[in-house]
Amino acid sequence: MLEALGIDPGVELVYRALLGRPSVTAAVLAEQLGRPDETIAEALGGLVASGLANRTPAGEYVAAPPAVALGALITERRDGLRVAEQALAGLAEEHRATVAGHDIGALIEVVSGVDPIRHRFQQVQQAARTELRMFVTAPFVAVPMGENTAETAAITRGTRVRVLLERSVLEEPSATEEIADSLQTGVELRVADHLPVKLVLADADLALVSLVAGPEGDPGAVLLQRSGLVDALAALFESLWRQAYPLDLSNLAVPVADPSDASAPNGLERQILGLLLAGLSDQAVASQLDLSLRTVQRVLRRLQDLAGVNSRMQLGWYAARHDWA
Repeated sequence: MLEALGIDPGVELVYRALLGRPSVTAAVLAEQLGRPDETIAEALGGLVASGLANRTPAGEYVAAPPAVALGALITERRDGLRVAEQALAGLAEEHRATVAGHDIGALIEVVSGVDPIRHRFQQVQQAARTELRMFVTAPFVAVPMGENTAETAAITRGTRVRVLLERSVLEEPSATEEIADSLQTGVELRVADHLPVKLVLADADLALVSLVAGPEGDPGAVLLQRSGLVDALAALFESLWRQAYPLDLSNLAVPVADPSDASAPNGLERQILGLLLAGLSDQAVASQLDLSLRTVQRVLRRLQDLAGVNSRMQLGWYAARHDWA
């Protein structure tokens, strides 16, 4: 739990044991924890050195208050990260100045194989400071749907995350639940009919672009540093984003409907309509909501009757005008 502060799990165990006692000797702790005396002595020495414990004149050890001791470590680590971020910006500018006008190969890295691509995928997301933009297409190669922890971490540190999904992604198993989870964490999602590549953009600095699998079947990708190519990919993203259909929780989760209002769709009907407007087929909607195809089609016929229209295109227009989805 405290490893992020550089505290070994074994040392943390000793610290927690100290917290449960006013004061204690190394021998008593060793007996209590069932660890060798020398191991406990070494851990206690580390705790004293880091300010997490004090040794009394009688040779006993007392834990320092967590709010004080750990708070100081957290502040120190945060300040260190801030300095590292400033150093990163300077080093990145220095590197760009060095490669500018020189070998174009310095701006491009070809990545082959699932594990290397997964590693670079995580790194590019972690590098984003202000905005992370992605094209997501099916099938998933390096990181399965719902397992991209770096996306959540980006949201947590205040990075804006926009994800453009290819329509086929919505037909993946459990897609509705995963998309709803992303929306709830603050990810902005839209749907496009087709996307040309898988893409990750970290600010205006880095781009990871998928490649067609090679002769051996291994997937490939290209990592691009700040350049005209990255700018072009950013422009492509913005163009497709403007044309795409926005997703929100009302498209995916069953909203609360007024049962007394027979002139408006109920919760399930709104959910079905929202998924269809997002581009799913009747069968895909039925699979996502665990309904029969006949049920979905019956709901659509009822909605057309309710709206007084004769086609699905008219139904979509009516739904948009009357806030049905």
